[in-house]
Amino acid sequence: MLNRFISGQGGIDPSQLAGAAGLPSDPAALAAMLGQLQNAMRGASDGGINWSVAGDQARQIANAQGVETTPEQRHALEQALNIASLWLADATTFSELSAAPSLVSRAEWARLSMPVWTEVAEPVASSISDALARVLQEQAPEELQGMIAGASQMLRSVGGALFAMQLGQVVGQLSSEVVSGGDIGIPLMEDNHAVLVPQNIAAFGEGLDIPADQVQLYLAVRELAHARLFRNARWLRLHLISAITSFARGISIDIEAMESLAEDFDPGNPEQLRSALSNGSLIPPKTEAQLASLASLETTLALIEGWVDIVTAQATVRLPRAQAIAETVRRRRATGGPAESAFAALVGLELRPRRLREAAALWQAVTDAVGTEARDALWAHPDLVPTAADIDDPAAFINRLSALARGEVPERDEMDEALDALLRGETGGTSPDQPDTETDTNPGAA
Repeated sequence: MLNRFISGQGGIDPSQLAGAAGLPSDPAALAAMLGQLQNAMRGASDGGINWSVAGDQARQIANAQGVETTPEQRHALEQALNIASLWLADATTFSELSAAPSLVSRAEWARLSMPVWTEVAEPVASSISDALARVLQEQAPEELQGMIAGASQMLRSVGGALFAMQLGQVVGQLSSEVVSGGDIGIPLMEDNHAVLVPQNIAAFGEGLDIPADQVQLYLAVRELAHARLFRNARWLRLHLISAITSFARGISIDIEAMESLAEDFDPGNPEQLRSALSNGSLIPPKTEAQLASLASLETTLALIEGWVDIVTAQATVRLPRAQAIAETVRRRRATGGPAESAFAALVGLELRPRRLREAAALWQAVTDAVGTEARDALWAHPDLVPTAADIDDPAAFINRLSALARGEVPERDEMDEALDALLRGETGGTSPDQPDTETDTNPGAA
């Protein structure tokens, strides 16, 4: 399709490009899509990606699915947010938010969250764009090599625009699944702003046989708890987003799979390209370093979600059906929705807290042992936050915290001894009572 376009044999067939991007084939959608592609290519003159096409696509999908909420629904949620803020005062020492929570439409949620989605997806999009340009150069006929080499920047723009359309579609679908700003587990809103999506909250409560006001109040408490955590632990947002983008930058594109796609691509079957872009088949298996990074990221997500679970449970102790709603939320987070799965395939990263229950149990044990204030103080610095090992052995972590709370010096472990040896200038393998002759010429000085 691109070869024909570059060689002057004809423009890009909108229906084929629509199929590749996973868009419907009606004329209005095609015209909008082609306009978005042209704008994206013009806006990416430096070979980068114009992410406005993703935002436009997401809002269009969200608006098509959105329904206006009634004044009664908005009033009920506003009341729920007011009560939730009061209840949280007894469950956490973290201060209130500086800005009032908002009730937003699906389209507004997509618009507000898009900057974070593009930041997370950009490393993968750039890899796909570069790989697409490289493979098309290698696979093009000899007579087109020079022309394609000169048009490599344009090819990257087309590849980036296709990826941006895919991302916009995923975020647009996500807007129909999420109930709040923190529902995915990562801080999507700027300035840790708390938001609720009324239409999706109503859909969440359908079929649960639980009064709507209890569902609204529980979800309001949960969203405020999530936003308060990130507002008070100011290092956490940057730490989490940096970990995600660092993981994404380590993702490469399987050039052999891309070459195979280029060789076998049938212009009459654009679904083949769309499927390859969206099912993750162009992303090779994770490396050992990526697996270790992913494990650390999943631990952080589990600790965040576990803390939110415990604080929400404390704050909603007055709700008769709080436990039933909590279990529904946990199962929902463990499985994820269709759009969340599509995002995982698109960028090779799942945002699921796999150890949510164990992390919640750890935070509950910490609360019981040292109280709310000491528990929340652990978020003051990344070095204080529990680790995966602490989730595995909560009893040892509780013992250390309890000793500190009593003013006792915790029992030293191998790590403490190794750090002391390092500070004394001793090299590895040297006994603590036998100084290293190369680094310590005066044993008595120590």
